Amino acid sequence: MTLLEIPWNVNPIIAKLGSFELRWYGLLFASGFLLGYQIMLNVFRKEGKSEKDLDTLLFVMIVATVIGARFGHYFFYEFDDFLKNPGTFLIDMITPPYQGLASHGALVGIVTALILYARSHKDQPFLWVADRVVITVALAGFFIRMGNLMNHEIVGKESNLPWAFRFNLFSMSPDGNLVMTPEGFARHPAQLYEALSCLVLFGVLFFLWNKYKAQTPRGLLLGIFLIWCFGLRFCYEFLKENQEAFEDKMALNMGQILSIPAVLLGIGVLIYTFTKGKRKEIV
Repeated sequence: MTLLEIPWNVNPIIAKLGSFELRWYGLLFASGFLLGYQIMLNVFRKEGKSEKDLDTLLFVMIVATVIGARFGHYFFYEFDDFLKNPGTFLIDMITPPYQGLASHGALVGIVTALILYARSHKDQPFLWVADRVVITVALAGFFIRMGNLMNHEIVGKESNLPWAFRFNLFSMSPDGNLVMTPEGFARHPAQLYEALSCLVLFGVLFFLWNKYKAQTPRGLLLGIFLIWCFGLRFCYEFLKENQEAFEDKMALNMGQILSIPAVLLGIGVLIYTFTKGKRKEIV
């Protein structure tokens, strides 16, 4: 160990009562939704939308995020195992704890859910609601990646930079307690890179909305979110360990491949915003 690395010794379990465990990841994941609800409440009040719709929107977002992220994980990373026993995986998909969440799957789930939500709320067209929801999604991304940091997961590659983190390997003792053993080298804190990027993105999106509010160009915030979030995700993947062994044989890993269409979609949304954004929305 050198003096230029940071030992990361945080226990992912905050407290344990019998078989129940309160984990940092779950607490941070829930915090993202709770703060997101308060932000959307502020948005709805300032733009004259019915606050009663927020309960529906919150429910839609929770279900879409969890199911989309879980399905995406199995579809993109464990597809062969999923095909062998789809029934078991479908049950596991909706049953806590949610081990394995794919952000690209969450994106597909959220977009699909918001299209359906917008169709039943005529005063909230898809691009209007998506522009405002991505503000909260960016903040949730910060909390989720901080949860990954607390879990010592989605780690970066080996590094000797001054801010490199020495993470822990986990095992269970005979009495059922979690045992943490420091790795023999330090790594890029890739989770922290993504968390801080999401936090800055949240600040930018909220600033733009707060400046223009109801006059925010339709699609502006959604386009910025997609390009920023998944463009940086593509870059950060070069500093991260692959999640699955099959990715080691690929020129680009799965996270990078899936980020490309998300960035292209963001570019397309911004082109629409600045060329056709004044037309009436179809969706």
